[in-house]
Amino acid sequence: MYDALIIGGGAAGLSCALVLGSAKNKAFAKDRHIGIIAHQKTSHLQTALFNNVLGLAPETTGASILESGKKQLVKLYPHVDTIEGEKTLDVSKSEGLFSIRTNKNTYTAKIVVIAVGYTNLMQIKGLESYMEPHPRSPKEKERIWLKNTDHLVAEHLYVAGTLAGWRSQFAIASGSGAHVATDILTLWNGGKDTKVHDKIDV
Repeated sequence: MYDALIIGGGAAGLSCALVLGSAKNKAFAKDRHIGIIAHQKTSHLQTALFNNVLGLAPETTGASILESGKKQLVKLYPHVDTIEGEKTLDVSKSEGLFSIRTNKNTYTAKIVVIAVGYTNLMQIKGLESYMEPHPRSPKEKERIWLKNTDHLVAEHLYVAGTLAGWRSQFAIASGSGAHVATDILTLWNGGKDTKVHDKIDV
């Protein structure tokens, strides 16, 4: 049973997992079971090259970020389950809980974050009723989004990144994932606005 399960290991999904994982010392989050199905093969980061992202050295590749991001998550927040080599097939909800079926296993979660790409090849069953043409992409590209209000698709079902309707800019997708994570932390913290920052001891 996961308190929060993220589907997608690109910029939005990894950012969401990192922020959720970083709250492990908070009383409201320390016993939460968090996981990420880190399927990355279709991530647009696989072919990306970054020269215009604050904090990244010029000519950083998206593929290197995917790899280093997973390593960062595992090293700093090993309590977050990183599920690799699985692709999500369908998501359903019954009696307040989500069932997530992959090509290898079935998982149960209280909260689900969908953070996969926005191509019309996205075929996770159970989400069809939320799919619409992407509002910020040319119609001829046939991109999609999951209709949402401030990343919330339905109760305890979130979407992050380009699939949330944002443009495919790395900083935007990453920020979207972090935004969703802080919304979940706020929910866990009884509705009190919550952020997680590390600070240098002075």
